[in-house]
Amino acid sequence: MPLYEHVMIARQDLSNTQAEGLIEHFGTVLADNGGKLVDSEYWGVKTMAYKINKNRKGHYAFLRSDAPAPAVQEMERLMRLHEDVMRVLTIKMDEHAELPSVQMQKREERGERRERR
Repeated sequence: MPLYEHVMIARQDLSNTQAEGLIEHFGTVLADNGGKLVDSEYWGVKTMAYKINKNRKGHYAFLRSDAPAPAVQEMERLMRLHEDVMRVLTIKMDEHAELPSVQMQKREERGERRERR
């Protein structure tokens, strides 16, 4: 099955447990449609570059899934209809990285940046 990565932004007035509940809810949507949630990370409340629906901040979540395309389409459809979800981004990947995402790594653990020209 194809591999996907999803980033979701939820409203800032949700509690942390409600935001993590959204992750579990959409994981079950994938499971009901023949896919599975490989890994998920809750990144916390972050400030956005611009306002979305009159919100300056949002709960960010990162999901890795192994699911057929119809399951991902159904999950995206339900995310867009859900009133607490503001934005969704889905990317099809060739393989999942084993390390935690860059957002979850400390600065010391990240690789060195290359010089700008």
